[in-house]
Amino acid sequence: MPTPLARRIKSLIRLNGPMSVTDFFALCLADPEHGYYKTRQPFGRTGDFVTAPEVSQLFGEMLGVFIVHAWQRHGTPANARLVEIGPGRGTMMADMLRVIQRIAPPLYESMSVHLVETSPRLTETQQETLASHGDKIGWHESFDDVPPGFLLIAANELFDAIPIRQFVKTPQGFRERVVALDTEDELVFATGLASIDPDLLPPLPERQAPGTIFEYSPAREAVMAAIAHRIKINGGTAVIIDYGHTVSGFGDTLQALRMHEFDPVLAHPGEADLTSHVDFDSLVKTALANGVHINGCLPQGDFLHGLGLRERAQALAAKATPDQTLEIAEAVNRLAGEGVGKMGELFKVLAISSPAIHLLPFRALD
Repeated sequence: MPTPLARRIKSLIRLNGPMSVTDFFALCLADPEHGYYKTRQPFGRTGDFVTAPEVSQLFGEMLGVFIVHAWQRHGTPANARLVEIGPGRGTMMADMLRVIQRIAPPLYESMSVHLVETSPRLTETQQETLASHGDKIGWHESFDDVPPGFLLIAANELFDAIPIRQFVKTPQGFRERVVALDTEDELVFATGLASIDPDLLPPLPERQAPGTIFEYSPAREAVMAAIAHRIKINGGTAVIIDYGHTVSGFGDTLQALRMHEFDPVLAHPGEADLTSHVDFDSLVKTALANGVHINGCLPQGDFLHGLGLRERAQALAAKATPDQTLEIAEAVNRLAGEGVGKMGELFKVLAISSPAIHLLPFRALD
């Protein structure tokens, strides 16, 4: 049985011809009637995936520590704007605010909090999660609506949900990958006509085998440019966390997650979460082109340990039951460990700032 969105996509393809991967990706997540983020509660045990803040309070707490550190390095400006883009259920912001309130009361008292969220359902959940902070918090549908001022920005698993374009190696060079209909009227991947500027490809494209995929996301670069541009104008720091790679390369990373299991990408449009790995190399180049300082890009495990994850876990465990102690140890392993099912190596943390400051745990770059 095709999903309602699959039926809609098929009729669009019949009408207009094959659809680019980027349009398919965008419809799957954001179609006003049947899009994944518009219709369901994707996070947590009952959703389709678990994000780091849902694993443990430790994640948001460490980010809170980092935000306070950045604010101090910038000279403790008053009236900071703490912004989270794509705040999920509000769990990470709740954990960050608890730490900020405890270790930097002057920052907590003077700052305003801005959540950039397009889903009405998630906005409602965030309002419940963060009710204790009252009118300190405001919501915006677009980052452009955040008022001017010194910025402290956090974005966790934002970029992986921004659509990508895919290009396939053919005898005629790299051509855009599209979603089409086969003779049985089923959705299939095919090769379109559009090509890509060869300058955008990683080195040695001529050595790649036919069928090799290259992923490119102008939409991600546009979001990164908007963040960097605002930081350049208003001053501040942004921290971006997502899974991905630090060097641009070839390969198909488009994937669908449904009920905590991988799902064929074309199988259940609108009912599965679509993501792909983030090319941090491209984000860094975009940030540099917009005139901001790159503090560094670290694996999540190194970032969290560098901020004191182990020490905070030990402090929590000291007051915990044996069962809770085990849970805390498992959370640390999942957030910062390496290997299958763990986030420590696969997830990367990129920090940018303006003016240029040195932020721990990133190494000072001469």
